[in-house]
Amino acid sequence: MLSLHTNAAALSAQSSISKTQQSLSTSMTRLSTGYRINSAMDDAAGLQIATRLKAQTSGMAMAMRNTQNATSMIQTADGALGETVNILVRMKDLATQAADGSSTVDDQKAMQAEFDTLTNELSNVLGNTSFAGAKLMSKAATATEKTAALSKATADGLVVTATTTGTADLAATAGTQLAAAVTANGTGGANATTAAAVVTATTNKLNADKADQVAKATAAASAAYSTAANASDAANDGKFSANLQFQIGASTKETMSFDLSAQLGTMQSALKNATANFNTFGAAAGTPGTELTTPANASAAIDKLQAAIDSVGTSRSALGAAANRLDKVYSNLSNVSTNTQGASGRIMDTDFATESSNMTASQMLLQAGTAMLKQSNSMSSMVMSLLQ
Repeated sequence: MLSLHTNAAALSAQSSISKTQQSLSTSMTRLSTGYRINSAMDDAAGLQIATRLKAQTSGMAMAMRNTQNATSMIQTADGALGETVNILVRMKDLATQAADGSSTVDDQKAMQAEFDTLTNELSNVLGNTSFAGAKLMSKAATATEKTAALSKATADGLVVTATTTGTADLAATAGTQLAAAVTANGTGGANATTAAAVVTATTNKLNADKADQVAKATAAASAAYSTAANASDAANDGKFSANLQFQIGASTKETMSFDLSAQLGTMQSALKNATANFNTFGAAAGTPGTELTTPANASAAIDKLQAAIDSVGTSRSALGAAANRLDKVYSNLSNVSTNTQGASGRIMDTDFATESSNMTASQMLLQAGTAMLKQSNSMSSMVMSLLQ
């Protein structure tokens, strides 16, 4: 029907152009963002699925970081225990050498000095090894250990400060006696008696000063040990002193429990049995040990040190097993994360080949629709030709 008021062809062309413009806009948006779904209107169900997949992927990425951190912490502890084995092997060698009848008393003293130094390093390694600022294998001193340390510090302090009998007073008295001997030798004229008195007083002064220095060093070491023992707190025990929970997945149930406390306790007891000056809170002992001072003591120490080495090996075995599991967890998380990201991408990402074709088609339809709209608008002028 040829009508002046209603141009059906033009209205149809306008509707077609509007739909084509909308389709073209959608294609251009998808091509510019790279996403097939840019709003919930594009694919409501797909957006919901993709959102869940994205949350799962993000959680697994963090879980992968957790497993790497846990592995690093375990490797730190394992490295410390590896050095512990090296120290114990050297201590066992010293005990084996000291137990031999060919070793002299001086030899045994020298070996005991090295043994004590190694014991202090054992305490340092196990008491102070940390990861990210947190100690791993330390354990606070018991009430008995704190009391014993305080008693010894007090006793060693009295050796220096006790009135008359303390090394400080004895050194001062020896100094006074030396000064008196020098004065007597000077005022009475040099003679054999006063000269001998000066020599004797000088020797006494040197011996008293040496004894005072040794006593003060011992007292200072004992005081430092007691301070460290009392400062240790069970609330700050090493991480491996209790059960650990590792978050190895993106959900609440995906955890890994690791408990080294039993093996660690057995190892610490074995070390204390092998060397009396070992402690679990990382302080250096203030007194020398007696493990190698006699062949009998040294012989007994050999088997004790071997037991300590075996207990360290047990702890390292548990750490290694946990590290291996974490490595498998990481590999599995990596595989699942890759597949999950792929699934999300298939839902969310734009297929550029398809969208490019759609955009080209929309552009051609828009051009054709625009041309037809122009033609339909000219149909109104045909009414005028009928009225001429």
